[in-house]
Amino acid sequence: MALLKSRIAKIAVSILAIIILFTISIMAFIKFAPQFGAKPSGEHLSKISESPNYGDLEFVNLIETKQDMSFSNMWAALKESISAKNTSPKKAFETYFGDEKPAPTDSNVVVTWYGHSAILLEMEGKRIFMDPMLGPHSSPVSFFGQRFKNKPPFDLSNLGKLDAVIFSHDHYDHLDYYTIKRIKDQVGHFYTPLGLGSHLKAWGVPESKITELDWWDSAEMVHFKFTATPARHFSGRGTSDRNKTLWASWVIEGHSNKIYFSGDSGYGPHFKEIGERMGPVDFAFMECGQYNDKWANIHMMPEQTVKAAIDIKAKKMMPIHWGGFSLAPHEWYDPADRVAQAAALENVNLITPEVGKAFSLQQEQLPSNQWWNTYKPN
Repeated sequence: MALLKSRIAKIAVSILAIIILFTISIMAFIKFAPQFGAKPSGEHLSKISESPNYGDLEFVNLIETKQDMSFSNMWAALKESISAKNTSPKKAFETYFGDEKPAPTDSNVVVTWYGHSAILLEMEGKRIFMDPMLGPHSSPVSFFGQRFKNKPPFDLSNLGKLDAVIFSHDHYDHLDYYTIKRIKDQVGHFYTPLGLGSHLKAWGVPESKITELDWWDSAEMVHFKFTATPARHFSGRGTSDRNKTLWASWVIEGHSNKIYFSGDSGYGPHFKEIGERMGPVDFAFMECGQYNDKWANIHMMPEQTVKAAIDIKAKKMMPIHWGGFSLAPHEWYDPADRVAQAAALENVNLITPEVGKAFSLQQEQLPSNQWWNTYKPN
């Protein structure tokens, strides 16, 4: 009996040691791995904490935005994700980055979609990239959040000079360490919500190339005006930086065009306020994927996406936040199907380009075919 107790004690000690070592390893990984970035501190933190959108210890939404983080809810979400079907295309997307594209001019806008929320605007003589997440996975580890396959894949060496990069918030599927390290030297200036510059500085971007804005603040670049507008979401990349940086949508105004970029957002009254203060907008890029009833406050359902486009007074809209990653248990093409149906019911002008196939907002026939049907399961 004594020998058995001794063996059990040794096994228990070994298991405890493994748990402790594993916990320490995870903590060290989060603390030292560069992809986690850096949260605001010191003078930077003091400055951004003066924002009216900063609560006692973190940024807050305009209206109450609760998220159920209980064990039962998280367990239910995990089971739903494990049992989900058709979460990625049956084959690689055919991309068109090397194809001839419309020539940008001083008055038109050429759009290239890189999947998910990554949008390149060649607008009135400048090249502006919104949420350039071009890395292979939308998480700090390579085995989770892998990108849908593209054929051919992105070639960042051909991206060229970018006059401006705009970020909506710091989640991994929008702000990517892999991408920033490869493009930072060819970017003229970065525009971000409050606090997000802390990540960029940690990754080698000079502070002089970063402008942080609060909601309704604006910055100018030549003849462009960039305005950070409200969104209903949250932020954070690690275990201790939740809501330490702000999240935003954006209005981009040039001489001849006004563009809206939603970033990530649950539905709320801020859309109507943006429409009243900044609308109408010529074109809107609207979040419409990675949704679930369990997090309905922070991500819109596709039907709400169409409603939000109407609220901001968009003349045309394009659904984003889909077609790149599977970060929710719905079928990967469900956002596109549902938003197309909702837009038809509401008579909203919906634009649905293929990944990498550039188009001009001024061309007579804008892309509107349901190309994703080709990649659905048989």
